[in-house]
Amino acid sequence: MSELVAKGSSRNRILSVLSIMLGGIIFTFVIAYNSIFYAEPGYIYHVRTLLGSEEVVTEVGYKFYPFGRYNSWKRAMTVQAAEGSKGNAIRAEQDSDNTSASLPPMSIMFLDQVDAHAQATVRFSIPSDPESFLKLAHEYRSPENLLRTALMPAFKETLQANASLMSAEEYYSGGRTQFNSEFEDQMRNGIFLVKREEIEVKSPRTAKSTANAALGTSQQQYGDDSKTVFVVKKVLDDDGQPRRKTQRFLSFGISVVSALVTDMRPNQKFVERMQLKQKASADRAIAREQRVQEEEQRLLAIARGEREVAERQAKAKVEQIQKTTEAETEKQLAITSAEKLKAQATISRETAQINFEKAKIEAETKKTLAEAEAYQKRVILEADNALAQKLEAEIRIQTLWAEAFAKRKVPTTVFGGGAGGSPVGSDGEVKAFMQMLTMDAAQRLNYNRDLNTQSKK
Repeated sequence: MSELVAKGSSRNRILSVLSIMLGGIIFTFVIAYNSIFYAEPGYIYHVRTLLGSEEVVTEVGYKFYPFGRYNSWKRAMTVQAAEGSKGNAIRAEQDSDNTSASLPPMSIMFLDQVDAHAQATVRFSIPSDPESFLKLAHEYRSPENLLRTALMPAFKETLQANASLMSAEEYYSGGRTQFNSEFEDQMRNGIFLVKREEIEVKSPRTAKSTANAALGTSQQQYGDDSKTVFVVKKVLDDDGQPRRKTQRFLSFGISVVSALVTDMRPNQKFVERMQLKQKASADRAIAREQRVQEEEQRLLAIARGEREVAERQAKAKVEQIQKTTEAETEKQLAITSAEKLKAQATISRETAQINFEKAKIEAETKKTLAEAEAYQKRVILEADNALAQKLEAEIRIQTLWAEAFAKRKVPTTVFGGGAGGSPVGSDGEVKAFMQMLTMDAAQRLNYNRDLNTQSKK
């Protein structure tokens, strides 16, 4: 019996120990579940403990807050007005890649009363130092409240105020960059204080009437050459700087990281008006191009005519130069030919003169030689009365007579008369005839066989 009691008490002690351990585990789990959280990157945490103390958590990791509460705030919050957004969708507590607050395209009104839907994005950065963050957390209590009551209204007001500084015509005529720049400037530094003024603008073109013909070209002005326009001017302070309405969120250390206007869609009537204006501008450009083309065609025709005239003039000038050159060439050739003939004549004359002088010299030389030879012959003749020549001549004459006598043809028998009769060609007759011829030749040779006797002249 005592053993059973002892076993029962041991079991009870074990169960008590197990119960105490299980209770401790459950208590530890409950405390850990309600006192520990994980700090995500990109967030700032506002922690309130059970004892009423506050703490700002900016580091990543597990944090202990004994039975307290905490709120997570994104370090950077984005307000975006874009196509496809429905209502004021706020997702400040979600760890998402999307924006913190999404709005549909904002309806704005330009200075010239043209409404449009604008798409824009502004990114805000909340302070990370404990003092500024606690001030922000005490004022707005939650990120949703900050977005709904401070950042989104500031976004809408600034975008609408920025649209009132510019007309839609100016925006779509090259003022887009200025619009975006002023929007970012007003988001960071405050909204410009402006005043609307009505001014009268004179037309640069003066209209003339033609009703009074007596005035001729000095007509009077008629009609209204001015128009009234509304302009928005920035209010300046004493230093000449624009006065601003300060953004309230700036006082809590919130800064604007970026402000972008991504799209602008005006109403359909303005689009149609811009299309008509664009068409008119295109028509003017086409007409201007046509006018320029016609002017170019006119200039081209003038240039073509001038070119043709220039070509004719150049061709005529070339022909004139060619003819002048040919005439000058012929002239030079004639001059050259005349000079050549003159030179040839001169050369011929000089040659004739030289030949004449040469012939004269040769004649004088021959004359001199002849005179010398005649003198020589005369001296020889005077020395021996030319006996050798005379003998040689007489020998030749006798030789000729002898040959002639030998070759004569006579009959074998010759019958002849007496001494007083006719000659019959006998040998005596021939011999007498030959002597007579010899005497005659000697007489004609005019020489004497006597060496001592000189011939008389």
